[in-house]
Amino acid sequence: MHSKEVAIIVAGGKGLRLPGDIPKQFIEICGLPVLMHTVIAFRSYSASLEIILVLPAGDIPLWNELCLKHSFTEKITVVSGGSSRFHSVSNGLNQTSGPGLVAVHDGVRPLVTADIIASSFSIAKKCRSAVASVLLKESIREVESPLSAKEPATLQEMRSVSLDRTKFRLMQTPQTFDIALLKGAYDKALGDSFTDDASVVESTGDTITLFDGSYENIKITTPEDLIVAEAIMRSRKQK
Repeated sequence: MHSKEVAIIVAGGKGLRLPGDIPKQFIEICGLPVLMHTVIAFRSYSASLEIILVLPAGDIPLWNELCLKHSFTEKITVVSGGSSRFHSVSNGLNQTSGPGLVAVHDGVRPLVTADIIASSFSIAKKCRSAVASVLLKESIREVESPLSAKEPATLQEMRSVSLDRTKFRLMQTPQTFDIALLKGAYDKALGDSFTDDASVVESTGDTITLFDGSYENIKITTPEDLIVAEAIMRSRKQK
């Protein structure tokens, strides 16, 4: 590596669309919690990569217990998150200093590969940003105003318009930036409702660079995602 590289892994989700009480980042697949698979993916990219893990303060004791249970000894820095993703990433950024590159990644995307991580850092070094994304596979429609405002609208009552899917991309992580660029954007951003870091950077007037992610780099959100993720992991181990 030619300059400092940092990864901020954000894991603040509660998994409201998944059964059970355990946060989705701690659900086990292939013998390990989802979040550990994610950390391992980044460590496989580089043994010297600085990894910052952002967790809700109340989940840190559980993370420590799981590390003991699974003898998980990867060298990482754990910090408390905030009230939103925006504040959680900001807390992670506060742990960084000096020039370099920082990759921000969803803790529940455990199938990211070392190649994707490497591409993100390589492109960000040249362009100051590198955001993983994929083309849409299916048709897309924009839902317009409901026909009637008398009662809550259903999909059947809404007008919709077909859009050209080739003009759209599905955003993924890692989203990698020059550290100074991302810190500056977070300092200048108005509001905290951003759903990704690319939007924060764009909101302050900078442009972003997209690169091809992977359809396997899924975000675990629903029960079906757990099944798919485990199937992909088992398939990779057989190769």
